[in-house]
Amino acid sequence: MSKAEDLERIVVAAHALTRIAAIETRNEAPAAQWRTLSILRTEGPLRLGELARESRVTQPGMTRLVTQLHEAGLVERVEDPSDSRATVVSATAAGLRALDAWLVQLSSALAPRFADLDDDDWAALSRAATILATRTSMTMEASR
Repeated sequence: MSKAEDLERIVVAAHALTRIAAIETRNEAPAAQWRTLSILRTEGPLRLGELARESRVTQPGMTRLVTQLHEAGLVERVEDPSDSRATVVSATAAGLRALDAWLVQLSSALAPRFADLDDDDWAALSRAATILATRTSMTMEASR
C-alpha cells in the first residue's frame, strides 16, 4: 500500500470513528458545534469570518451556528475593537466544559472497540496520534 493510500485510510477511519461515536453516544448536538468549540479552544477568539473559514462552513451558516451557541451560553460574541463591523467569537467556560464532557463521552463510547488491543497496538496508536496531532497543528499554523 502506498503512503498516499495510508493517509487516505487514516482520514476515512477518522471520519468513521466520529460518526460511530456520535451514534453510540446518542449526542444530538451537530458535529459543527463541537468542531467550532474545538477550533475556539485551540485558536482562541476569532472573527466570525475566520471561524467560518477554519470550520469550512459559509459565513451565514456560521452566523446561525454562533447564534445558537451564544443562546446556549457556549460562546461569547463581542464587537471587534479594531473594526466595529466585525464580531469576535470566543468559547465560554461553559462551552469548554461541554466540549470536555463530549470528548469524555467519545472516548468512553469508542473504548470497547479497542479493548482487545495488545500493548504493541496501543503503542502504535499512541505514536500515530502524536504524529497526527503534531502534523495537523503544523499544517493549520502554516495555512494562516
